[in-house]
Amino acid sequence: MPELPEVETTLQGVKPFITNHRVKKIYVRQSSLRWSVPVELPSLLEGLKFQRLTRRGKYLLFENGLGTMLIHLGMSGSLRIVKEGELPGKHDHVDICFDEGHILRFKDPRRFGCVLWQSKNQDTHPLLINLGPEPLDEGFGGMHLFLASRKRSVSIKSFIMNSKIVVGVGNIYANEALFLAGINPKISAGKISLKRYEKLAFSIQSVLEEAINAGGTTLRDFTGGDGNPGYFRQSLNVYGRSGEKCKSCRKPLCEIRLAQRSTVYCKKCQR
Repeated sequence: MPELPEVETTLQGVKPFITNHRVKKIYVRQSSLRWSVPVELPSLLEGLKFQRLTRRGKYLLFENGLGTMLIHLGMSGSLRIVKEGELPGKHDHVDICFDEGHILRFKDPRRFGCVLWQSKNQDTHPLLINLGPEPLDEGFGGMHLFLASRKRSVSIKSFIMNSKIVVGVGNIYANEALFLAGINPKISAGKISLKRYEKLAFSIQSVLEEAINAGGTTLRDFTGGDGNPGYFRQSLNVYGRSGEKCKSCRKPLCEIRLAQRSTVYCKKCQR
């Protein structure tokens, strides 16, 4: 699944081709995604411009004077800018055509993504209203995690992957952040001190910023908005490296399952 850095990379890739460009036509070839694409979407948006493109968690937000179009990439979705006349593939479900001949093309083989519309304040949308803080915003830090974790017995890895606690920390970056912070992913969230949470918050921010700067993580199903894959995978310390040597202590990395997700960590470096 594309995680926060991949979504941010996609946003920055498509933004210059969309912001303040007029929508000429919208083609919906497959409306049955995770939730149905609104039938009124073409009539609402054709002839208008998106003045602002932002991200909230893993949701891409395209805003104009009438409201906000929400796009989520799901498990295997991607957004690309293609030129007018480029024929769509089997899984290219939605095309948004802009002036100057650019098309925003939404591809989603597994159809777990979505293209939705919110005419009111976007923050009140059911998919957004309960989201926690953005990990790269100033308001996020160790104190937030510490206070939210009191009396919580859930594992620290599951805790930081909970979007109500903090958004955008998916499986890859949870593994990486916990390694950088030296925290065993199995420890109960409520047993971690404020000092260790401060280190963890810094590690979350560091690994996400590094991944964004590198263009996201290269996964089988992900390509950036420019059609090129990201390159952060070259820098991964633990994710996908089960049995390989820890880059710090050279001991073999261990793999377990936590909340049905692959979890790789170093028994010596992470306590």
